[in-house]
Amino acid sequence: MDQDIDYYLGPDSPLCDSLHGFAPRDGQLDMAQAVTTALESGADLVVEAGTGTGKTMAYLIPALLSGQRVVISTGTKTLQDQLYHRDLPTVSAALGRPVKVRQLKGRSNYLCKHRLELALQDGASTESGVVSGQLRKLDVWARRTRSGDIGEVKNLPEDSPVWRMVTSTVDNCLGSDCPDYEECHLLSARQSALGADIVVVNHHLLMADLVLKEEGFGELLPGCEAAIVDEAHKFPDVAQSFFNQSFNTGRLTDLLSDLKAEAVAALLFDRRLDATLDDVNNVIKDIRIKLPARENNLAWDELPEHFLPGLHNLLEVIQLVIDWLEDLSEDDLLPPLLRCLERARSSYDTLEKLLGADASKGLRWVGLTRMGFTCNFTPVDIAESLSKLLKEQNCSWVFTSATLAVDQDFSHFLNRLGMKACATQQIPSPFDYQQQTLLYLPPQLPAPNSPGYTAALLETIKPLIAASKGRAFLLFTSHRALRDAASILERDPLFDFPLLVQGRVPRTRLLEQFAAMENPVLLGTSSFWEGVDMRGDNLVLVVIDKLPFASPGDPMLQVRLEAISASGGNPFRDYQLPQAVLSLKQGVGRLIRDADDWGVVVLCDPRLVGSNYGKLFLSSLPDMPQTREVKGALAFFAAHSEH
Repeated sequence: MDQDIDYYLGPDSPLCDSLHGFAPRDGQLDMAQAVTTALESGADLVVEAGTGTGKTMAYLIPALLSGQRVVISTGTKTLQDQLYHRDLPTVSAALGRPVKVRQLKGRSNYLCKHRLELALQDGASTESGVVSGQLRKLDVWARRTRSGDIGEVKNLPEDSPVWRMVTSTVDNCLGSDCPDYEECHLLSARQSALGADIVVVNHHLLMADLVLKEEGFGELLPGCEAAIVDEAHKFPDVAQSFFNQSFNTGRLTDLLSDLKAEAVAALLFDRRLDATLDDVNNVIKDIRIKLPARENNLAWDELPEHFLPGLHNLLEVIQLVIDWLEDLSEDDLLPPLLRCLERARSSYDTLEKLLGADASKGLRWVGLTRMGFTCNFTPVDIAESLSKLLKEQNCSWVFTSATLAVDQDFSHFLNRLGMKACATQQIPSPFDYQQQTLLYLPPQLPAPNSPGYTAALLETIKPLIAASKGRAFLLFTSHRALRDAASILERDPLFDFPLLVQGRVPRTRLLEQFAAMENPVLLGTSSFWEGVDMRGDNLVLVVIDKLPFASPGDPMLQVRLEAISASGGNPFRDYQLPQAVLSLKQGVGRLIRDADDWGVVVLCDPRLVGSNYGKLFLSSLPDMPQTREVKGALAFFAAHSEH
C-alpha cells in the first residue's frame, strides 16, 4: 500500500485537480506512511501534526486504501460535517474506490416522532405562542425529512426549548415499546452505520459506545478494525465525563414534563400527580435559590448548610412520584409510563448513591446552572479504566491533533489515556514561521495577578492594534479580564476600532462579523482559543493576556492535584504545566492557518521570561523570531503593509 500512498500524495495525484489547495507535502506523506503501518499491523499511533500538514488527507487516504472498517471521531461538529460532506466524497472519487460512508450523531440530533406528537398534543394548551408556532414548523418539516437530522432545520434558534421537547434521551426513549419504533430516525441511522465502511462520529458518541459495550448493552457503532481520533487533544476530557456519576435536576424536570404528558395522553392525570409534580419542582427551586446565583462549580465542602437537607427532601418527593406510578393498575401502566417509573427509580438511586459516595475515591461536587444544579461524583484518575476500554476493542487506535506534545514529549497525553507502549510521531508544520510571524514578549508588565494588569496590557498593545489596523484577536484566560478589557476600550475616546465582544452575540455570528469587517478587534476567552480558522489578512495580530493555567478554584483540579501528590508526583510539573502548554499552543495556532498568512503573536505574561518554566512554553511553540521591543513589532507590520 506504500506505493499507492506515494502516488496519491505525490505530484501526479488526482487530488491535485479535485481538491483546492492540494500540493505534495513531505510531512503529510510521513504521517500517511505512519498511519498505514499502524493500520496494517493493528498497532496504536499518536501523531502531532503541525498546522498545514494536511493531516486529514494523511489519515483518510490510508483508511480508504486499507479496505478496513474504520470509525473516524472528531471533537467538533464542524469537522465532522466537513469530513462527511466534503473530504470523504472528494478522496473517494479521486481514489476511484467507492465506499459506503455514514455520519452518525448522538440521539439529541435526531427528531423523535413520538415526542413531537406528545409535544403537539400538550403544547397547544400549555406552551407559549412562540413555542407552539415553532412546534408547528417542526411538524411540517417532520413530514418531509428522510433523515430526521435536526441540523436540517435552519429557521429555529439553536437554544429553542422545543429541541428538548422533540428529541429523546437515554432516559425517555421507549425503545422497541415506542409506537413509532419502526419509523425511528435514530434507529435508521444506526442500522445504516452498521453496514458502512467508514463511520464518522464525534468523541461523545464514541465514548458512549465504548461504555455501552463495557456495560453489556450492545453497541452503536459497527465492529471496526481501526479507529482514528482527530482533534484528539479534546478526547481525554470527553472520556472523563463518561466516568462521572451525576444527578441532574434538568433531567429530573424533563421526567416530570414527560410524565405529565404521558399521564394526560392516557387520561390518568389527577390532582395527586399535579400536587406531586409541584412538590418536586418547588424543592428544586428552594434548593437552587439559596445557592450562589452565578453558574459555576462548587466542591461538596463549600456548599451551604441547607444543601444536604434539601437533597434529602428531594429524595422524599421523588419517592412520591414513584409511589404514584406504582399505585397504577397493571393495565394503566403502559410502556411510556413504565419507562417514567424506571427513570424515577434511577434518579432516586443515583442521588442516594451520590449522598453516600466514598470521598477517598473521587470528588463530589456540584455544578450550578441558571435554573438548577448537577450533583457529581468524578473519579480522580480514569487512565486505567480508559486504557482497558480501548484495548478491549481489538482494533488500531490512531490519535492525531496539532497539539499533543509538550516540547516533543507525548507522555502527558499518553498518561491521560493510560497508554504505555505506543508509537508516536511529531510532524512539523510546513509553514515558514521565521518569515511569516514574529513573537513579541512585552517588557515591564506587572505581575499577572496585580489589579492593574489588564489596563497595563492594553496600553502596551494599543500601538500594535493601530499598526495592524485592527484585525486582531485579544484572547483572555478569564471572563473577568475580558469584561475589564471591553470596558476600558469602550471608554477610550481614542480607540476607534470596531469592538466585538464574546457573549454579546452568538460565537458563530461574532466570527462572521469579524470576517466581514475591515479592521475589527475581537475579545474572546477559551472558546476562541481553538476551532477558529481565520485565514488571510483578516487576522494579523493575536494577543494572549496570561499563561492559560487552569483555575486554582476548580474543585476537580484540586482533587486531581492531591492525588498526584499522594502518589509521589509533582502536581505542577506533571499536570498543571503540560496542560497549560497545550492550551497555549492552541491559542497561538489561531494566527497562521495558511502558507500566505502572516502576523504578530503577543504573549503578555512576564512569567515567560521571568520563571524557570517559561522556556518550556516557548520551546513547545513553532520556531518564531522573538523580540522584546515594540519597535520590532511595529517594523514587522510596516514591512508587511508595503507588500
